[in-house]
Amino acid sequence: MKRLQTAVMACLCLTLISLSAQAQTQTPLKRVYDESINPLMQIDQALDRAKKEGKHVVCQVGGNWCPWCLKFADFVSNDSTIANLIDNSFVYIHVNYQPHQKSDAEKTLNAQKMMERLGNPSRFGYPVFVVLNAQGDVIHTQDSSFLEEGKGYNKEKVLRFFKCWTPEAVKL
Repeated sequence: MKRLQTAVMACLCLTLISLSAQAQTQTPLKRVYDESINPLMQIDQALDRAKKEGKHVVCQVGGNWCPWCLKFADFVSNDSTIANLIDNSFVYIHVNYQPHQKSDAEKTLNAQKMMERLGNPSRFGYPVFVVLNAQGDVIHTQDSSFLEEGKGYNKEKVLRFFKCWTPEAVKL
């Protein structure tokens, strides 16, 4: 019985050491949300650019606190097919939202106004993607869970989402 207990303890120790080593070697995901800017101004600037370039705006709403938000940003930036599609058809912005931060009254009010402007997409969880035409109208809200696969995102689903909401696709 003691041998079995010793063997089990040795396996547990090796597993913990292995997991700890894996965690230390994983590169942390890049923080992509600028928490210092006014989200309403950020959207307005993106719309100005979209008008000039004939694009739509995609607002990835979330925050640096959201691991799935950072995973998505990393996923699309590291896939050249997706990155090129986004670059050619969209002004893509990371709109910071801190649902549990109530300390700064001005930021809280701006966040509330931003969510209202985007059609209150928080009901879908985070990240949530809001597609705006160049006039600032919400033309689609995408629940990111439909783009997931396992512990990441599915390339075909992500490509389909973006392809379906390009200015060319919507004009048809």
